[in-house]
Amino acid sequence: MGEDKRLAAVVALAQGMAAARSPRESWRAAALGACRALDGSFAALSVWERDHGRLRVLVNVGDRAPDEEEFPEDETYPVHQFAEITEFLHEKWASGGEPNAWVETAEGPAAGRAGYCHQRVAALRRRGRGCCVVAPIVLHGRAWGELYVARAAGAPVFGRGDADFATVLAAVVSAGIAQTERLQEARRLAFTDPLTGLANRRAVDVRLDEAIERHQAEGVVVSLVICDLNGLKQVNDTLGHAVGDRLLERFGSVLSLCGAMLPGTLAARLGGDEFCLLAVGPPAQDVIKAADELCRRAAELEPGEGVACGVASTGEPIGPVGSARRLFRLADAAQYRAKAVHANRPVVAGAEGPDDPVVRLVDEPPEEPPPGERRLFRRRR
Repeated sequence: MGEDKRLAAVVALAQGMAAARSPRESWRAAALGACRALDGSFAALSVWERDHGRLRVLVNVGDRAPDEEEFPEDETYPVHQFAEITEFLHEKWASGGEPNAWVETAEGPAAGRAGYCHQRVAALRRRGRGCCVVAPIVLHGRAWGELYVARAAGAPVFGRGDADFATVLAAVVSAGIAQTERLQEARRLAFTDPLTGLANRRAVDVRLDEAIERHQAEGVVVSLVICDLNGLKQVNDTLGHAVGDRLLERFGSVLSLCGAMLPGTLAARLGGDEFCLLAVGPPAQDVIKAADELCRRAAELEPGEGVACGVASTGEPIGPVGSARRLFRLADAAQYRAKAVHANRPVVAGAEGPDDPVVRLVDEPPEEPPPGERRLFRRRR
C-alpha cells in the first residue's frame, strides 16, 4: 500500500471513531478501519482487564469463525497466555523502546515459552488464518489492550512495514478511545445528579419522551412515580445542610433499591427534595407495589418525615396519554394530593374510577389560585 493510501486509511479510521455515538460503535470503527488499512480479513479489539488478569475481546469484525461473535459477552483469555502485553511491553519501555507491533504466522513454532508465541499460532491454525499482526494500545501511559488484524491462509504474510503501520494505527485507535471516554464522561455528568449519583431531570425528560413514543407505537406500559421528601427544609434549618444532604443521599439509595424491583427502571432526582422512578414495561401493579415499599422504607429514615408519593401509569384508567407532559402532570398531581392528605402510601392517578380527583384536576381547566397560595399543581415541561 502506498503512502497516500495509508494516509487516507489513517484518516478514515480516525473519522470513523469520531463519528461513533457509543463505545461499541467506536470499537467497531477501530477494528474495521484497521482491518481495511492492513488488507486483513479479520480484526479484533481487546482490553486488558487488570483486576481480572485477562484479555477481554470487545469486538470481532470481518470473516469471523463460528465461535466468534461480533460483540462477545464472555470471550476472554487469561493474560498469562499472552504475556507480551504485560512482560514484553514493560521490558521494552524500561529500556527506552516503544510498544511496537509484531507479526505471528501459522507456520511459527507450536510450542515455546509458555503463554507467548504458541497460543496465537494455535489460534491462527484453528481458525484457518495464515498470519496476524498484533499492535499494543497504550492509553494514559499504560497498556490498555491490543489491536489484532489477521489474514486468511494463503494471503501474503504481514511484513515489518505492516507491523510499523499497525503501530501507527494503534496510536490513532488510542486517541479515539480517549476521546470516546471523554465524551462518555461528559454525557454522564450531563445526565447525572452530582449529590446522589442518580439520573437527573434532563435524563428523565429524554427517557420519558422515548417511553411515550413506545407506548403510542407498541402499547408498552409506562409508569412514573414522583415523590417529595418530607421535612427536608426543617432538617436543613435545624440541623444544617450537611445533614440534609446526607438525608438526600440516603433516600437516593432507598429509591435506587426500590427501583431495582422493576427491571430497567430509571431512578432520578428531579431537583431539591423531589425524586422519581420511571418504569417502562412492568405492569402498573408492580410499580405501585414498589412505590409502596419506597414509602415504607422512607418512613424509617431519620431525621426525615417520610415521602409524599404519586403514581401515574398508562396501565391505570387515566385516559389517553398522548404526551410525556400529561403523564408527568398526573404523577405530580397525585404526589401533591398525597402531600395534602398526609398519605403514608402512594396516591395512584385513576385509582378512584371515573371521578378520580387526580385525573379530574389535571384534565379540568386550571383555576387561578388566590394570591399567595400554591398552584393546584406545578406545571412541568
